[in-house]
Amino acid sequence: MEDAKKNIEKAQAKDASLAERTKDRVIFTPAVDITEDSNNLYIYADVPGATEKGVNITLENDVLTIEAQVEEAPMEGYTRTYSEYATGDYYRAFTLNEAIDRDKIEATLKDGVLGIVLPKAEAVKSKKIPIKAG
Repeated sequence: MEDAKKNIEKAQAKDASLAERTKDRVIFTPAVDITEDSNNLYIYADVPGATEKGVNITLENDVLTIEAQVEEAPMEGYTRTYSEYATGDYYRAFTLNEAIDRDKIEATLKDGVLGIVLPKAEAVKSKKIPIKAG
């Protein structure tokens, strides 16, 4: 019964992430790299133009959500006649499993790259088993 309740909550969280926004802005899905070592998973998301104040990372119902708002820099004294670069906000969500220690998640932002460290729970880390002689 408890598993069914969690599945419903996850589905509701997923549905909420697909909801229409009230802001009339372009929403980009940031490109990410996900890497792993024996202790952590790492997510690196490209969010050019975002600042620490504009980034919001939340974890609810096993869904890690990245939202970033970017303010468009005005071009004083100029009129844009052509542009290949668009400014907008960023949104991406990931479902985490029980292998992540939620209390130790950390994030940094440098040069338009958001880095998130997802520590593995002790129960899922690899352990070396010593061999006893005899």
